[in-house]
Order: sequence, then structure tokens, then C-alpha cells
Amino acid sequence: MKYNFDELIDRHGTGALKTDILKEKFGREDLISLWIADMDFRTPEIILDAIKHRLEHPIFGYSCASDSYYRSLVEWEMKCHGWKIAKEELCFVPGIVKGIAFVIECFTEKGDGVVVQPPVYMPFLSLPVVDKRKVYFNPLICKDGNYTMDLSDLEKTFKEKKPKVMIISNPHNPCGRIWEKAELAALAELCNKYNVLVISDEIHADMPLYGAKHTPFLASGKDAEKVGICFCAPSKTFNMAGIVSSFSVVKNPELRQTFYDFLRGNDFATPMVLSTVATEAAFTKCDEWHRQCMDYIQANIDFVADYLAENIPQITVVKPHASFLMWLNCTGLGLSHDALIDLFVNKAHLALNDGEDFGPGGEGHMRLNVGCPRSVLAKAMEQLKNAVNS
Repeated sequence: MKYNFDELIDRHGTGALKTDILKEKFGREDLISLWIADMDFRTPEIILDAIKHRLEHPIFGYSCASDSYYRSLVEWEMKCHGWKIAKEELCFVPGIVKGIAFVIECFTEKGDGVVVQPPVYMPFLSLPVVDKRKVYFNPLICKDGNYTMDLSDLEKTFKEKKPKVMIISNPHNPCGRIWEKAELAALAELCNKYNVLVISDEIHADMPLYGAKHTPFLASGKDAEKVGICFCAPSKTFNMAGIVSSFSVVKNPELRQTFYDFLRGNDFATPMVLSTVATEAAFTKCDEWHRQCMDYIQANIDFVADYLAENIPQITVVKPHASFLMWLNCTGLGLSHDALIDLFVNKAHLALNDGEDFGPGGEGHMRLNVGCPRSVLAKAMEQLKNAVNS
């Protein structure tokens, strides 16, 4: 079947964050919405059909996860990443951001340190603060738009600050970097040495581009298995973020018992009635949709990169290794922060994510979501070009 990713679907008035809070967030509503990380493509019909079939039953009581649900998770991870996991290592969680908060609550006390690697997904910066933990930065090193981890600085932070937890984004959000197995193994070795628990957010893991290969943090070696908790989900991959469908993987038996006892004891581990239905359909029946979607996204990335190089060379980009987010380096425009936001919002009429929200290293950048029909991107790029030229 040939899927139509060029279809224009109006999301206004559906309660979609992407469209329905533009006035509140950006100060105006006449914007092309290219910010929050969900896609504007129709969720696969196979998933919709599975949900409709469940809705035909007239009772929506408390639900549980079936053996076929767990089997779909196990088989998906093996098929996509060659990663062997077992049912007992899995647990439903009501969202990855919530899962990160649960780990912080379960394994740390007020005043304990949490390490993050900016520029990085915004909740990594805010969650520890809300929970009254200290945030320590291990900034990524950027050279010619390519990002690497600064493990020397990380060890120094471990020695001096003695944090309890580190949160990583794998693949990284916003730069789209897939960390190599050797990088993850080296990080895990340091974390094991200094007794630091690692939370790995792998929500974009199933969307690799340009032949890149994702390595789950826990698959990088024995050190990682000792210190790591992975969070995964079908939500980005199959455009079902509004259906809470995340899950955790923990290899270390002691770590797993502590964390899963916390989740179950606080009633966080019970899936909603449609969560397992949608997940199982996504992971078992949507391979062709997934392939075509990734081909379309990759072509969208190529389109934006080529357009910028030809028409707005002051804005540069390194193509991401995964997902539908592009990290635009706008420093070549020579604008202050306020002027850059004014350019995008008030002159180009575009809603993107402000790079400064991602912490140190995000200055002069914007995050662009290309998970939309190409005609929308073409219009957005034209508006940006006209704004820059004016």
C-alpha cells in the first residue's frame, strides 16, 4: 500500500498543543506550526482500526497488559535493534517525562545532583529543579555542527559534584545525534565507577535516518546494564503521542525491583485501556507504514537542507541521524535573541522551538519539526527566505 504523507489535515480545534495554544505561547495565531514534536501525518489506519475494534466493546474498565503486548515489545526491540530483552525487564510507564520524574523521586533525595548534557530536551533541565535537585551541566562539544560527549568534563563533574543521576537523550534531542556504542560504553564505565544511575530517553530510537544504527544504552555493555534505566515508546514513530504508551527496560535485577516496586506501589504501572491495543498494533502490523514514513521524513530533511544552503546560507544545519527534528544554526544571521525570535514569529510567521530553551549551547539556534507534508515545509521556507531578505 502507498501511504499519502502529502495529505493536509487541519488540527485546529482538536485540542492539539501544536495548533491550539499558539496565541498563548507565541503571541499570535497566524503561524505555520513547526514546533512541538509530533507529526502532522495521519496515524496508521491499522492502529486506528485496532482502537475502533476495541471501542466496539461496551465496557472500559481497568485494564492489564496481555502476554501478546509484552511479546510485541520484545520482538520489536529485537527486530529493530538486535536487542534481546525479557518480559520481566519491562514495565508500562505513563509517559517518558513522568518516568524520568519517577526515577528521580525513587532514587534521589532533595539536594542530590542530576547531570544533563545541554543543549538538550527542555524537561531534562526543569524536572530536577521542580523536584528540588541540583542540575549539573556536562555540555556537549560542538564542532562544525557535529556533537560529541565531553567525557573528561563528565568525570570531573562526577568527582567534584558527586551526583546521583545522569539523564541522556539517545538519540539526542535536539541535535539528532545517535550515540555510537563505544561512546555509550565509555559513559557507562564512568557512571559505574562513580555509582551514577543513568536514565536513557530513547523515544526517537525507532526513527533512524541515512542508514544510521541505533544502540540502546543498555545494549552497550555490562556497565550499562548495571547502572541504566531505558525509556522507550511507539509514540513518536507512529504519531500517537496522545495515547500514553511508554515503557521502561531495566536489566539490573536489584535496580529493577526497587524501581518497579515504586511504580506498582504508587499505581503508575497500570496501562490505560487503549495503550496496549495501539502499541501492539504499531509494533506488529505497521512495518510498511514505518518504512514509507521514514523515507518521506528523510526527503523532507534533504529538502530543507538544500533550500537553506541555496537560499538562506546564513542558516546552517547538519542532518540528524534520527527522527523528524532539525537543529538550525542561525548565528550566521547576526541577530540578538529577541531579534531572532521576532524574525521567525512576527516576520516569517513560523512557530519553531527557541534554541535557548534547550540550555547552554542553544543560543542562536531554532528547532524545526519536519514531520509534515512537504508543501507545508515549502511554504514555511519561502516565508523564512522572504523575512530574511526583507
